[in-house]
Amino acid sequence: MLIKFLLFITAPLCAETYDAVIVGGGAAGLTAGLYTSRLGLKTLVAEGDLPGGQLTTTHLVENFPGFPEGVLGPELIDNMRKQALRYGAQIRTNNVKRIDFTNYPYTVEFTKGDLLKAKSVIIATGSSPRLLGLPSESALFGKGVSTCAVCDAPLYQDKIAVVVGGGDSAFEEALMLSKFAKKVIVVHRSDQFKASNVLKNRIEKTKNIEIKTFKTVQEILDPQKDDVEAIIVTDTRTGKNEKITCDGVFIAIGQIPNTSWLANDIELDERGLILSMPPGVFAAGDVIDHVYRQAIAAAGAGCMAALDAYQFLQSKEGEDQ
Repeated sequence: MLIKFLLFITAPLCAETYDAVIVGGGAAGLTAGLYTSRLGLKTLVAEGDLPGGQLTTTHLVENFPGFPEGVLGPELIDNMRKQALRYGAQIRTNNVKRIDFTNYPYTVEFTKGDLLKAKSVIIATGSSPRLLGLPSESALFGKGVSTCAVCDAPLYQDKIAVVVGGGDSAFEEALMLSKFAKKVIVVHRSDQFKASNVLKNRIEKTKNIEIKTFKTVQEILDPQKDDVEAIIVTDTRTGKNEKITCDGVFIAIGQIPNTSWLANDIELDERGLILSMPPGVFAAGDVIDHVYRQAIAAAGAGCMAALDAYQFLQSKEGEDQ
């Protein structure tokens, strides 16, 4: 009798059931949570142990509608979070370990081991910065190597900082650093930049920013094993090496979708983007978008995923009647 009782109380069927479980607490996930909860769905947003997504590392967001003077990234995320909570969404600071899609409602397992059931799922786990892959980069991460100028720029007051990359993120990092560092050097593998014209113009007008093109980083030098002294770059046209003295290196060369935890359960492409999903499962933001990659696009996709989830649940109710 005791064994039967223990099996009963630990069975997944005892787990609480939600109409919508949203995995991710950035612009896409919080917008989805706002819409599903406002539509009357019992909603849980699993924001993970690093809530807010990449907007929390963005100093000033100038292209989100409704903020003519711009808005701080963390402030924008905080307002989205408050709005979702206002309409009844529950927000949980814990990572989802796995979702079992073999039986409906789907079983969501958290890293702490607890389970819940989901009638619909929205995946909005965003992406993470792509790194160079150098051993010295890993050894010095947090000791002169960074991916977040918003976090670390004040540490480079009157110093020299290098930014690696040629897109919006790289130029935004450089502009942020230029307010503190005496010199910022942007290193890029070609002379073609993906950054917007607005950012290009700002870079050109910023006197303490220098751009070096046709350069790839080969090594980050750290004679003391705890600080950055210089980088070695190779000219992609001539093959010649050059040493650039600096105090810090900021990597801004793209993003990797945070989907590795789904690899055994959902079809992904070679980049890690979601290709297809089971019924009642939807996705929004950087896990499906490699083109637009904007906060407003992620928020819009979160809205669409929420409406799709609502329609799916409505159709399920019709089938059950």
